Amino acid sequence: MSRFAAADTLMVLGDSLSAGYRMAATDAWPSLLDKKWRQQPKVVNASISGDTAGQGLARLPALLKQYQPQWVLIELGGNDGLRGFPPQNIEQDLSKIIADVRAANARPLLMQIRLPANYGRRYTESFSEIYPKLAQQYAIPLVPFFMEQVYLKPEWMQQDGIHPNPDAQPWIAALMALELAPLVKHE
Repeated sequence: MSRFAAADTLMVLGDSLSAGYRMAATDAWPSLLDKKWRQQPKVVNASISGDTAGQGLARLPALLKQYQPQWVLIELGGNDGLRGFPPQNIEQDLSKIIADVRAANARPLLMQIRLPANYGRRYTESFSEIYPKLAQQYAIPLVPFFMEQVYLKPEWMQQDGIHPNPDAQPWIAALMALELAPLVKHE
């Protein structure tokens, strides 16, 4: 990839919610967003189903080198939360991701992640608070969690009740286009 082509790239560093769990990668919202924007900027989906914030952090240096993105949307932490990892550990991993993105001269964008209510109020609240805290600490944009709208439509959910299905992807892509366009100065 030439440095010129890489100059305007938005890389999505996420988990199954962005990877397109149990569907073709071309059906996942980042791919649809890339088509919608006609690669201005190019959207690269570097998401892997099941990834924790720590796993995303481990993969990040190679991805930054490969894609040289201008922006990185961080959509991680959900798997950490679903496994009950201590919030301070999740916060540390996300903080390091943000710092590494900045060190690569890219702009981090953080997506708010929320857990299902059945994880208990104390845990879900301390988990949810990680994201606005980091966004404020690093003065970076906090992007709303698209799943909060998707959960309300059972026809958009896979059988597992956790992942959006292919029918939800165009709506997610449209929402993300609205949320991200002002942040990546999309013309």
